[in-house]
Amino acid sequence: MMKLPKRYLIVILTFICTLVCYIERVGFSIAYTVAADAAGVNQSSKGAILSTFYYGYACSQVPGGWAAQKIGGRKVLLLSFLLWSLTCALVPLDPNRVIVLVIARLLVGVAQGFIFPSIHTVLAQWVPPHERSRSVSLTTSGMYLGAALGMLLLPSLVKLRGPQSVFVAEAALGVTWSLLWLKYASDPPRSEHPKAAASGFGESLLPIKGSQKMKVESGRLPGKTAKIPWKKIVTSLPVWAIVINNFTFHYALYVLMNWLPTYFELGLQLSLQEMGSSKMMPYLNMFIFSNIGGVVADYLITKRIMSVTKTRKFLNTIGFVVASLALIVIPIFRTSGGAIFCSSVALGFLALGRAGFAVNHMDIAPRYAGIVMGVSNTAGTLAGIVGVDLTGKLLEAAKTANSDLSSPESWRAVFTIPGLLCIFSSWIFLQFSTGERIFD
Repeated sequence: MMKLPKRYLIVILTFICTLVCYIERVGFSIAYTVAADAAGVNQSSKGAILSTFYYGYACSQVPGGWAAQKIGGRKVLLLSFLLWSLTCALVPLDPNRVIVLVIARLLVGVAQGFIFPSIHTVLAQWVPPHERSRSVSLTTSGMYLGAALGMLLLPSLVKLRGPQSVFVAEAALGVTWSLLWLKYASDPPRSEHPKAAASGFGESLLPIKGSQKMKVESGRLPGKTAKIPWKKIVTSLPVWAIVINNFTFHYALYVLMNWLPTYFELGLQLSLQEMGSSKMMPYLNMFIFSNIGGVVADYLITKRIMSVTKTRKFLNTIGFVVASLALIVIPIFRTSGGAIFCSSVALGFLALGRAGFAVNHMDIAPRYAGIVMGVSNTAGTLAGIVGVDLTGKLLEAAKTANSDLSSPESWRAVFTIPGLLCIFSSWIFLQFSTGERIFD
């Protein structure tokens, strides 16, 4: 393991980190759905509990970016991981104990909110610019592989050992990762390692302009306590382009992640256990397409086929436009194969689009990557709150109108809303994004 260059080891550990986090998220929605359905909890109340996580998650994104900037991403990552793992280990899964569940989900949300800004701070320090797209894509693809593994393995675990066993398994995974991170992760050796120093503080290794070259070679580093340009970040149109696309990406992802189990069970009258491995396909597709996007982006940029700006816009547009079409047609297909194919195309191309908007904050603000990530991920999290909760309300209203949820009409609005958001967001990104650095 130690023969790998250190930055590769860091990227692999952050990949495992996001993988474990998403096993936890999918695991909770599977275990809670089973327990809540057994206890006769209605769709609207289910939506409220499922969305509680995102309230906690939203609160800690920007503080997470700030803490990672001040204390260091490596330490913040470890602390947040231990906090959510302990919460999972100690909380009983009882749908009737609503207050306990709400507090636990808020705590897990707050703890996990620190994770992504910390990861982006760590990656911006360790990874040189020409490896950035594929490093971020690999790290974030852990989310989708985690979701795929969760969908594949956890329904069987629930069946064999009951919903509570999911919490125990997740806590064990969390503690195991924490021990690995404690052993292998370190801060970049700034003074004697110009590549890490340069990449960490936003020196590009591609354009060799005279002033930049001197900076890289002299290894001149701004202090860690550089003042964060909040006003410039909040008023920047390229930042808003990232924020809006992050909102849309997560609206679509969280609605599918939290409500696809219900769509299969009630909309298509299928049992998750009987669906076998097919139910993990949408997330497996995300894993594959996320990495394809990263490799393609780095190739286009390093071979100078396209500028950074054009590369980001190209991949973002293809990803979001194809995803919008796939989302809108989901209710037309009335078989598990059709629904899985459409949701796989939708999520796969959304993941491809991440090589556009999701890496872009490192292009425009490498030194403040954690902060900008925190701001844009707050928007993504608000999408979780709005989307997951609104979907519960839409379904409750559809149930009242159609008496059950097995008709396509009941689900049309659920999938059309994120589809239209994708078209709007890709237009915004085309208009306002840039691949140039705008924060020094």
